[in-house]
Amino acid sequence: MFESCIEDLHRLLPGRVSTAMAVRMHHGTDVSFHKPFPPDAVVFPHTTEEVAGVAALCAGYQVPMIPFGTGTSCEGHIAALQGGVCIDLSGLCGILRVSPEDLDVTVQAGVTRKQLNEHLRDTGLFFPIDPGADASLGGMASTRASGTNAVRYGTMRENVLGLTVVLADGRIIRTGGRARKSAAGYDLTRLFVGSEGTLGIVTEVTLRLYGIPETISAAVCPFPTLSGAVDTAIAVIQSQIPVARMELLDAVQMRATNLYSKLDHTEQPTLFFEFHGTEAGVAEQVAQVRAIAAEAGGTDFRWASKPEERSRLWQARHDAWWAALALRPGAKGWPTDVCVPISRLAECIEETSRDIAENRLIAPVLGHVGDGNFHLCFVLDPDDTDEMRRVRAVNGRMISRAIAMGGTCTGEHGIGYGKIDELREEHGGAVEVMAAVKQALDPKGLMNPGKLFGPTP
Repeated sequence: MFESCIEDLHRLLPGRVSTAMAVRMHHGTDVSFHKPFPPDAVVFPHTTEEVAGVAALCAGYQVPMIPFGTGTSCEGHIAALQGGVCIDLSGLCGILRVSPEDLDVTVQAGVTRKQLNEHLRDTGLFFPIDPGADASLGGMASTRASGTNAVRYGTMRENVLGLTVVLADGRIIRTGGRARKSAAGYDLTRLFVGSEGTLGIVTEVTLRLYGIPETISAAVCPFPTLSGAVDTAIAVIQSQIPVARMELLDAVQMRATNLYSKLDHTEQPTLFFEFHGTEAGVAEQVAQVRAIAAEAGGTDFRWASKPEERSRLWQARHDAWWAALALRPGAKGWPTDVCVPISRLAECIEETSRDIAENRLIAPVLGHVGDGNFHLCFVLDPDDTDEMRRVRAVNGRMISRAIAMGGTCTGEHGIGYGKIDELREEHGGAVEVMAAVKQALDPKGLMNPGKLFGPTP
Protein backbone atom coordinates (compact mmCIF):
# COMPACT_ATOMS: atom_id res chain seq x y z
CA MET A 1 0.00 0.00 0.00
CA PHE A 2 2.72 2.48 1.00
CA GLU A 3 4.80 1.57 -2.05
CA SER A 4 1.84 2.45 -4.26
CA CYS A 5 1.52 5.80 -2.47
CA ILE A 6 5.19 6.55 -3.12
CA GLU A 7 4.82 5.66 -6.79
CA ASP A 8 1.88 8.07 -7.08
CA LEU A 9 3.83 10.78 -5.27
CA HIS A 10 6.72 10.37 -7.74
CA ARG A 11 4.23 10.88 -10.57
CA LEU A 12 2.77 13.96 -8.87
CA LEU A 13 6.15 15.51 -7.94
CA PRO A 14 8.78 14.06 -10.27
CA GLY A 15 12.26 14.49 -8.83
CA ARG A 16 10.89 15.93 -5.58
CA VAL A 17 10.34 12.80 -3.49
CA SER A 18 13.12 11.33 -1.34
CA THR A 19 13.40 8.12 0.66
CA ALA A 20 17.12 8.57 1.43
CA MET A 21 17.83 7.90 5.10
CA ALA A 22 19.88 11.09 5.56
CA VAL A 23 17.03 13.22 4.20
CA ARG A 24 14.44 11.36 6.25
CA MET A 25 16.41 11.63 9.49
CA HIS A 26 16.96 15.36 8.97
CA HIS A 27 13.21 15.82 8.60
CA GLY A 28 12.42 13.84 11.76
CA THR A 29 14.81 15.75 14.01
CA ASP A 30 14.22 19.15 15.62
CA VAL A 31 16.23 21.07 18.23
CA SER A 32 14.50 19.41 21.16
CA PHE A 33 15.85 16.77 23.51
CA HIS A 34 13.15 14.32 22.47
CA LYS A 35 13.95 11.25 20.41
CA PRO A 36 13.79 11.84 16.64
CA PHE A 37 11.62 9.70 14.38
CA PRO A 38 12.28 9.81 10.62
CA PRO A 39 9.38 9.72 8.16
CA ASP A 40 9.23 7.04 5.47
CA ALA A 41 9.52 9.62 2.70
CA VAL A 42 9.92 13.38 2.22
CA VAL A 43 8.20 15.41 -0.51
CA PHE A 44 9.02 18.93 -1.70
CA PRO A 45 5.94 20.70 -3.13
CA HIS A 46 6.08 24.27 -4.48
CA THR A 47 2.42 25.35 -4.45
CA THR A 48 -0.72 25.03 -2.38
CA GLU A 49 -2.22 22.91 -5.12
CA GLU A 50 0.70 20.49 -4.99
CA VAL A 51 0.34 20.23 -1.21
CA ALA A 52 -3.35 19.49 -1.72
CA GLY A 53 -2.46 16.78 -4.22
CA VAL A 54 -0.05 15.18 -1.75
CA ALA A 55 -2.67 15.32 1.01
CA ALA A 56 -5.33 13.75 -1.20
CA LEU A 57 -2.99 10.89 -2.14
CA CYS A 58 -1.95 10.27 1.46
CA ALA A 59 -5.57 10.37 2.59
CA GLY A 60 -6.51 7.82 -0.03
CA TYR A 61 -3.80 5.45 1.15
CA GLN A 62 -4.30 6.40 4.84
CA VAL A 63 -0.67 7.47 5.16
CA PRO A 64 0.25 9.96 7.95
CA MET A 65 1.38 13.48 6.96
CA ILE A 66 3.84 15.65 8.91
CA PRO A 67 4.36 19.30 7.85
CA PHE A 68 7.95 20.60 8.02
CA GLY A 69 9.15 24.22 7.99
CA THR A 70 12.76 24.67 9.12
CA GLY A 71 12.96 22.06 11.89
CA THR A 72 13.50 24.53 14.75
CA SER A 73 10.65 23.32 16.98
CA CYS A 74 11.36 22.41 20.60
CA GLU A 75 8.92 19.64 21.61
CA GLY A 76 9.26 16.95 18.94
CA HIS A 77 6.66 18.49 16.63
CA ILE A 78 8.16 17.07 13.43
CA ALA A 79 8.92 13.57 14.67
CA ALA A 80 7.16 11.01 12.45
CA LEU A 81 5.91 8.90 15.35
CA GLN A 82 3.89 6.63 13.04
CA GLY A 83 6.03 6.99 9.94
CA GLY A 84 4.41 8.45 6.86
CA VAL A 85 5.21 11.33 4.53
CA CYS A 86 6.94 14.53 5.62
CA ILE A 87 5.77 17.53 3.57
CA ASP A 88 8.69 19.98 3.37
CA LEU A 89 7.23 23.45 2.76
CA SER A 90 10.51 25.27 2.13
CA GLY A 91 9.72 25.34 -1.60
CA LEU A 92 6.68 27.52 -0.91
CA CYS A 93 8.92 30.56 -0.64
CA GLY A 94 7.07 33.35 -2.44
CA ILE A 95 6.11 36.75 -1.02
CA LEU A 96 2.79 37.04 -2.80
CA ARG A 97 1.66 40.56 -1.92
CA VAL A 98 2.79 43.55 0.13
CA SER A 99 0.28 46.31 0.91
CA PRO A 100 2.12 49.19 2.63
CA GLU A 101 -1.06 51.26 2.82
CA ASP A 102 -2.89 48.54 4.74
CA LEU A 103 0.14 47.38 6.73
CA ASP A 104 -0.19 43.75 5.71
CA VAL A 105 1.50 41.09 3.61
CA THR A 106 0.69 37.62 2.27
CA VAL A 107 3.47 35.05 2.05
CA GLN A 108 3.80 31.36 1.30
CA ALA A 109 4.44 29.20 4.34
CA GLY A 110 8.10 28.48 3.63
CA VAL A 111 9.20 32.13 3.78
CA THR A 112 11.28 32.77 6.91
CA ARG A 113 10.98 35.84 9.09
CA LYS A 114 14.43 37.10 8.05
CA GLN A 115 13.61 36.68 4.36
CA LEU A 116 10.42 38.68 4.84
CA ASN A 117 12.14 41.51 6.68
CA GLU A 118 14.89 41.65 4.06
CA HIS A 119 12.22 41.98 1.37
CA LEU A 120 10.49 44.74 3.37
CA ARG A 121 13.68 46.67 4.05
CA ASP A 122 12.99 49.49 1.56
CA THR A 123 9.29 49.87 2.43
CA GLY A 124 9.77 51.33 5.91
CA LEU A 125 7.90 48.36 7.37
CA PHE A 126 8.87 45.25 9.30
CA PHE A 127 7.42 42.09 10.80
CA PRO A 128 8.28 42.04 14.51
CA ILE A 129 7.70 38.48 15.75
CA ASP A 130 11.17 37.14 16.53
CA PRO A 131 11.45 33.70 18.15
CA GLY A 132 15.23 33.74 17.75
CA ALA A 133 15.58 31.01 15.15
CA ASP A 134 15.02 31.97 11.52
CA ALA A 135 11.83 29.93 11.50
CA SER A 136 9.38 29.68 8.62
CA LEU A 137 6.29 31.84 8.93
CA GLY A 138 4.02 28.86 8.33
CA GLY A 139 5.73 27.01 11.16
CA MET A 140 5.52 30.07 13.39
CA ALA A 141 1.78 30.24 12.77
CA SER A 142 1.37 26.52 13.42
CA THR A 143 3.15 26.71 16.79
CA ARG A 144 1.78 30.15 17.79
CA ALA A 145 5.32 31.47 18.10
CA SER A 146 6.29 34.68 19.84
CA GLY A 147 9.73 35.75 21.08
CA THR A 148 11.68 38.78 22.16
CA ASN A 149 9.32 41.44 20.75
CA ALA A 150 6.11 39.93 22.12
CA VAL A 151 5.90 42.32 25.07
CA ARG A 152 5.06 45.15 22.64
CA TYR A 153 3.88 43.53 19.42
CA GLY A 154 2.18 40.39 20.66
CA THR A 155 2.50 36.82 19.36
CA MET A 156 1.56 35.13 16.11
CA ARG A 157 -1.98 34.87 17.47
CA GLU A 158 -2.38 38.65 17.30
CA ASN A 159 -0.50 39.11 14.03
CA VAL A 160 -1.99 36.49 11.69
CA LEU A 161 -4.92 37.94 9.75
CA GLY A 162 -5.69 34.95 7.56
CA LEU A 163 -4.47 31.57 6.35
CA THR A 164 -4.65 29.21 3.43
CA VAL A 165 -4.85 25.67 4.79
CA VAL A 166 -4.89 22.24 3.16
CA LEU A 167 -7.09 19.85 5.13
CA ALA A 168 -6.45 16.17 5.73
CA ASP A 169 -8.49 15.11 2.69
CA GLY A 170 -6.82 17.59 0.32
CA ARG A 171 -9.44 20.33 0.44
CA ILE A 172 -8.13 23.90 0.37
CA ILE A 173 -9.74 26.49 2.61
CA ARG A 174 -9.02 30.15 3.32
CA THR A 175 -9.64 31.62 6.74
CA GLY A 176 -9.86 35.19 7.94
CA GLY A 177 -9.08 38.08 5.63
CA ARG A 178 -7.46 41.49 5.41
CA ALA A 179 -10.18 43.42 7.21
CA ARG A 180 -9.12 44.56 10.67
CA LYS A 181 -12.22 43.04 12.23
CA SER A 182 -14.97 40.61 11.28
CA ALA A 183 -18.05 39.11 12.91
CA ALA A 184 -18.56 36.48 10.20
CA GLY A 185 -18.71 32.95 11.51
CA TYR A 186 -16.25 30.95 13.59
CA ASP A 187 -12.73 32.31 13.96
CA LEU A 188 -11.04 29.49 12.06
CA THR A 189 -7.79 31.44 11.77
CA ARG A 190 -7.27 31.27 15.54
CA LEU A 191 -8.20 27.59 15.46
CA PHE A 192 -5.38 26.74 13.07
CA VAL A 193 -2.84 29.13 14.64
CA GLY A 194 -1.19 26.95 17.28
CA SER A 195 -2.68 23.66 16.06
CA GLU A 196 0.84 22.28 15.40
CA GLY A 197 -0.04 20.65 12.09
CA THR A 198 -2.66 18.39 13.64
CA LEU A 199 -5.65 19.94 11.85
CA GLY A 200 -4.24 20.92 8.47
CA ILE A 201 -1.20 22.17 6.56
CA VAL A 202 -0.70 25.95 6.47
CA THR A 203 0.48 26.99 2.98
CA GLU A 204 -0.09 30.78 2.96
CA VAL A 205 -0.16 33.36 5.76
CA THR A 206 -1.45 36.95 5.79
CA LEU A 207 0.33 39.01 8.46
CA ARG A 208 0.20 42.43 10.09
CA LEU A 209 3.14 44.75 9.44
CA TYR A 210 4.46 47.69 11.45
CA GLY A 211 6.36 50.85 10.64
CA ILE A 212 10.08 50.79 11.44
CA PRO A 213 10.47 53.04 14.50
CA GLU A 214 12.10 56.43 14.08
CA THR A 215 14.44 55.70 16.99
CA ILE A 216 15.65 52.38 18.37
CA SER A 217 17.89 52.10 21.40
CA ALA A 218 19.03 49.02 23.31
CA ALA A 219 20.72 48.54 26.66
CA VAL A 220 21.78 45.92 29.17
CA CYS A 221 21.57 46.41 32.92
CA PRO A 222 22.94 43.96 35.54
CA PHE A 223 21.37 43.55 38.99
CA PRO A 224 22.90 42.28 42.22
CA THR A 225 20.02 39.82 42.68
CA LEU A 226 17.71 37.81 40.48
CA SER A 227 14.72 39.19 42.37
CA GLY A 228 15.85 42.75 41.63
CA ALA A 229 15.93 42.07 37.90
CA VAL A 230 12.54 40.35 37.89
CA ASP A 231 10.93 42.98 40.10
CA THR A 232 12.17 45.64 37.70
CA ALA A 233 10.59 43.84 34.76
CA ILE A 234 7.29 43.57 36.63
CA ALA A 235 7.35 47.26 37.58
CA VAL A 236 8.07 48.32 34.00
CA ILE A 237 5.04 46.38 32.74
CA GLN A 238 2.78 47.55 35.54
CA SER A 239 3.83 51.13 34.78
CA GLN A 240 2.70 50.53 31.17
CA ILE A 241 6.01 51.69 29.72
CA PRO A 242 5.90 50.49 26.07
CA VAL A 243 9.27 48.72 25.94
CA ALA A 244 9.77 46.68 22.75
CA ARG A 245 11.93 43.99 24.30
CA MET A 246 12.77 43.07 27.87
CA GLU A 247 14.78 39.88 28.29
CA LEU A 248 16.17 38.29 31.44
CA LEU A 249 19.41 36.28 31.56
CA ASP A 250 20.49 34.90 34.92
CA ALA A 251 24.10 34.88 36.11
CA VAL A 252 24.80 31.41 34.68
CA GLN A 253 23.46 32.40 31.27
CA MET A 254 25.45 35.67 31.32
CA ARG A 255 28.66 33.73 31.99
CA ALA A 256 27.83 31.39 29.11
CA THR A 257 26.98 34.31 26.81
CA ASN A 258 30.20 36.15 27.61
CA LEU A 259 32.27 33.05 26.84
CA TYR A 260 30.40 32.07 23.68
CA SER A 261 29.84 35.52 22.14
CA LYS A 262 33.12 37.01 23.40
CA LEU A 263 31.48 39.77 25.42
CA ASP A 264 32.48 41.31 28.74
CA HIS A 265 29.22 41.99 30.54
CA THR A 266 28.92 41.72 34.31
CA GLU A 267 28.06 38.13 35.18
CA GLN A 268 24.99 38.91 37.25
CA PRO A 269 21.27 38.60 36.55
CA THR A 270 20.78 41.00 33.65
CA LEU A 271 17.94 42.62 31.74
CA PHE A 272 18.28 43.32 28.01
CA PHE A 273 16.06 46.22 26.92
CA GLU A 274 15.08 47.67 23.57
CA PHE A 275 13.07 50.86 23.15
CA HIS A 276 11.14 51.89 20.01
CA GLY A 277 9.49 55.20 19.16
CA THR A 278 10.21 58.82 18.43
CA GLU A 279 13.41 60.33 19.76
CA ALA A 280 11.49 62.06 22.56
CA GLY A 281 9.41 58.98 23.29
CA VAL A 282 12.44 56.72 23.59
CA ALA A 283 14.17 59.24 25.85
CA GLU A 284 11.11 59.25 28.11
CA GLN A 285 10.96 55.43 28.22
CA VAL A 286 14.65 55.24 29.06
CA ALA A 287 14.34 57.75 31.91
CA GLN A 288 11.40 55.87 33.41
CA VAL A 289 13.12 52.48 33.18
CA ARG A 290 16.36 53.87 34.63
CA ALA A 291 14.50 55.13 37.67
CA ILE A 292 12.70 51.83 38.25
CA ALA A 293 15.90 49.80 37.79
CA ALA A 294 17.86 52.00 40.19
CA GLU A 295 15.44 51.20 43.01
CA ALA A 296 16.30 47.50 42.56
CA GLY A 297 20.06 48.07 42.38
CA GLY A 298 20.41 48.22 38.59
CA THR A 299 22.45 51.30 37.75
CA ASP A 300 25.13 50.28 35.24
CA PHE A 301 23.31 50.67 31.90
CA ARG A 302 25.39 49.83 28.82
CA TRP A 303 23.95 51.22 25.60
CA ALA A 304 23.90 49.94 22.03
CA SER A 305 22.37 52.57 19.75
CA LYS A 306 24.16 51.88 16.47
CA PRO A 307 22.51 49.17 14.32
CA GLU A 308 25.63 46.98 14.31
CA GLU A 309 25.91 47.21 18.11
CA ARG A 310 22.26 46.29 18.58
CA SER A 311 22.61 43.41 16.15
CA ARG A 312 25.58 42.02 18.08
CA LEU A 313 23.75 42.39 21.38
CA TRP A 314 20.61 40.60 20.21
CA GLN A 315 22.55 37.97 18.32
CA ALA A 316 24.25 37.14 21.62
CA ARG A 317 20.79 36.80 23.20
CA HIS A 318 19.58 34.58 20.36
CA ASP A 319 22.71 32.42 20.68
CA ALA A 320 21.92 31.69 24.34
CA TRP A 321 21.01 28.06 23.50
CA TRP A 322 24.40 27.36 21.94
CA ALA A 323 26.16 29.32 24.67
CA ALA A 324 24.50 27.18 27.35
CA LEU A 325 25.54 23.95 25.61
CA ALA A 326 29.13 25.24 25.43
CA LEU A 327 29.26 25.32 29.23
CA ARG A 328 29.52 21.53 29.17
CA PRO A 329 31.13 20.29 25.95
CA GLY A 330 29.64 17.04 24.73
CA ALA A 331 26.45 17.46 26.74
CA LYS A 332 22.92 17.62 25.36
CA GLY A 333 20.35 20.34 25.87
CA TRP A 334 16.72 20.12 26.92
CA PRO A 335 14.91 23.43 26.29
CA THR A 336 11.65 24.00 28.16
CA ASP A 337 9.46 26.96 29.05
CA VAL A 338 6.47 28.11 31.10
CA CYS A 339 4.52 31.35 31.35
CA VAL A 340 2.78 32.86 34.39
CA PRO A 341 0.83 36.01 35.23
CA ILE A 342 3.33 38.83 35.58
CA SER A 343 2.51 39.26 39.30
CA ARG A 344 3.74 35.70 40.01
CA LEU A 345 6.84 35.82 37.82
CA ALA A 346 9.42 36.58 40.53
CA GLU A 347 8.07 33.85 42.78
CA CYS A 348 8.04 31.26 39.99
CA ILE A 349 11.57 32.04 38.78
CA GLU A 350 13.06 32.18 42.29
CA GLU A 351 11.52 28.85 43.35
CA THR A 352 12.66 27.24 40.11
CA SER A 353 16.20 28.60 40.50
CA ARG A 354 16.41 27.21 44.05
CA ASP A 355 15.20 23.85 42.78
CA ILE A 356 17.91 23.82 40.09
CA ALA A 357 20.63 24.65 42.63
CA GLU A 358 19.42 22.10 45.21
CA ASN A 359 19.48 19.39 42.55
CA ARG A 360 23.01 20.28 41.36
CA LEU A 361 21.95 20.92 37.76
CA ILE A 362 23.19 23.23 35.03
CA ALA A 363 20.08 24.99 33.73
CA PRO A 364 20.47 28.66 32.79
CA VAL A 365 17.34 30.79 33.14
CA LEU A 366 16.39 33.22 30.40
CA GLY A 367 13.19 34.55 29.05
CA HIS A 368 10.78 37.11 27.74
CA VAL A 369 9.96 38.37 31.20
CA GLY A 370 7.92 41.27 29.85
CA ASP A 371 5.08 38.85 29.22
CA GLY A 372 5.74 36.41 32.07
CA ASN A 373 7.47 33.79 29.90
CA PHE A 374 10.77 32.21 30.90
CA HIS A 375 12.88 29.29 29.68
CA LEU A 376 15.32 26.79 31.05
CA CYS A 377 17.97 25.00 29.07
CA PHE A 378 18.95 21.89 31.00
CA VAL A 379 22.52 20.98 30.02
CA LEU A 380 22.78 17.28 30.74
CA ASP A 381 24.20 13.85 30.12
CA PRO A 382 21.31 11.68 28.89
CA ASP A 383 23.23 8.53 29.83
CA ASP A 384 23.38 9.57 33.50
CA THR A 385 20.24 7.96 34.94
CA ASP A 386 20.35 9.87 38.22
CA GLU A 387 20.86 13.23 36.51
CA MET A 388 17.98 12.54 34.14
CA ARG A 389 15.73 11.68 37.10
CA ARG A 390 16.58 15.03 38.73
CA VAL A 391 16.06 16.96 35.47
CA ARG A 392 12.64 15.42 34.89
CA ALA A 393 11.61 16.14 38.46
CA VAL A 394 12.71 19.80 38.34
CA ASN A 395 11.02 20.30 34.98
CA GLY A 396 7.81 18.70 36.24
CA ARG A 397 7.76 20.81 39.40
CA MET A 398 8.36 24.00 37.39
CA ILE A 399 5.39 23.22 35.14
CA SER A 400 3.09 22.28 38.00
CA ARG A 401 4.17 25.44 39.84
CA ALA A 402 3.36 27.59 36.82
CA ILE A 403 -0.05 25.97 36.31
CA ALA A 404 -0.89 26.38 40.01
CA MET A 405 -0.10 30.09 39.68
CA GLY A 406 -2.61 30.47 36.87
CA GLY A 407 -0.01 30.06 34.14
CA THR A 408 0.65 27.59 31.36
CA CYS A 409 2.93 24.64 30.71
CA THR A 410 4.35 26.39 27.64
CA GLY A 411 4.40 30.04 26.66
CA GLU A 412 5.72 29.47 23.15
CA HIS A 413 7.38 26.08 22.60
CA GLY A 414 4.08 24.25 22.18
CA ILE A 415 3.10 20.69 23.07
CA GLY A 416 4.34 18.40 20.28
CA TYR A 417 4.74 15.01 21.86
CA GLY A 418 6.97 16.29 24.67
CA LYS A 419 4.30 17.95 26.84
CA ILE A 420 1.18 15.85 26.25
CA ASP A 421 0.76 14.98 29.95
CA GLU A 422 1.31 18.62 30.92
CA LEU A 423 -1.39 19.77 28.49
CA ARG A 424 -3.85 17.49 30.28
CA GLU A 425 -2.65 18.73 33.67
CA GLU A 426 -3.34 22.29 32.55
CA HIS A 427 -6.62 21.91 30.68
CA GLY A 428 -8.23 18.77 32.08
CA GLY A 429 -11.48 17.89 30.32
CA ALA A 430 -11.01 20.67 27.77
CA VAL A 431 -8.46 18.43 26.06
CA GLU A 432 -11.31 16.10 25.09
CA VAL A 433 -13.03 19.04 23.40
CA MET A 434 -9.81 19.74 21.48
CA ALA A 435 -9.68 16.08 20.49
CA ALA A 436 -13.26 16.30 19.23
CA VAL A 437 -12.29 19.19 16.94
CA LYS A 438 -9.38 17.08 15.71
CA GLN A 439 -11.73 14.15 15.06
CA ALA A 440 -14.10 16.36 13.07
CA LEU A 441 -11.39 17.75 10.78
CA ASP A 442 -9.11 14.70 10.63
CA PRO A 443 -11.27 11.62 11.29
CA LYS A 444 -8.57 9.18 10.14
CA GLY A 445 -5.94 10.74 12.39
CA LEU A 446 -3.47 11.36 9.55
CA MET A 447 -2.34 14.91 10.34
CA ASN A 448 0.84 14.86 12.46
CA PRO A 449 -0.40 11.90 14.55
CA GLY A 450 0.76 11.41 18.13
CA LYS A 451 1.03 15.13 18.89
CA LEU A 452 -1.04 17.06 21.49
CA PHE A 453 -3.24 14.09 22.42
CA GLY A 454 -0.92 11.10 22.38
CA PRO A 455 -1.11 8.02 20.17
CA THR A 456 -3.85 8.08 17.55
CA PRO A 457 -6.26 5.17 18.05
